[in-house]
Amino acid sequence: MKISELLKQDKVTLSFEVFPPKKIDDYSKVEQAAKEIASLHPDFMSITYGAGGGTSQYTVDLARDIRQKYGTEVLGHLTCVSSTREHVANMIEEFRSAGIENIMALRGDIPKEGRTVFDYHYASELIREIRKSGDFCIGGACYPEGHIECEHKKEDILHLKEKVEAGCDFLTTQMFFDNNILYNFLYRIREAGINVPVLAGIMPITNKKQLARSVQMSGTNVPERFRAIVDHFGEDPQAMKQAGIIYASEQIIDLIANGVKHIHVYSMNKPEVAKAIQDNLAHIVKK
Repeated sequence: MKISELLKQDKVTLSFEVFPPKKIDDYSKVEQAAKEIASLHPDFMSITYGAGGGTSQYTVDLARDIRQKYGTEVLGHLTCVSSTREHVANMIEEFRSAGIENIMALRGDIPKEGRTVFDYHYASELIREIRKSGDFCIGGACYPEGHIECEHKKEDILHLKEKVEAGCDFLTTQMFFDNNILYNFLYRIREAGINVPVLAGIMPITNKKQLARSVQMSGTNVPERFRAIVDHFGEDPQAMKQAGIIYASEQIIDLIANGVKHIHVYSMNKPEVAKAIQDNLAHIVKK
């Protein structure tokens, strides 16, 4: 099923993200984690794509396995910033051959050592390429606090509108820890004429180091309430894990209560975290 069709239904959706291994030796471990998350029967699962396409084949293989073995719909990621047009065309064909009809089109992170290929500069270029290549449902990323490389929020929203006009069917947000940031963002993009569905991206922080990495990568704001939780429980792994899951669950409950119907959880290949979130929402997100 195309995710765009799923999002038209009058229901709250809950989806989880997994990432493929960097090397084949770890594939079975990741596959097991994906199987356990799929057993929770989420509305769909997304499978990420390594920088520069380093895990591209694992992305396709994992997505195919989840869909065929466990009957869970999948969203395969595809990045373009370090890819040639030939590689992108080959990947689109790989997705098509695997029966995958949902693609998350991303620019991707520029490698630390710099770029060697300059066929693509923006996600909107990749979206147009996918749109021309077949009948795919296309997702895109959005940044409630503004992209870390973009100085002005108005400019960032203009770029977002370009993605939608290029053929993006829905958007998934970068992680955020303050729901008011999302509510303000939704108001601003609707005012700008962006009306596609928006999935709220929630990252359960289960250890202190994870928060530092997340903030460094995304520049997201950490509310004092959550910072106090991390400061107090951060040295106790089990307590921090429980507190992080509860905080993420409370975020999701507040979002749903305020009309945000689509939740995407960055579950970091942790089935126990995905299950705990789902259990906390058992009577809120109905199957």
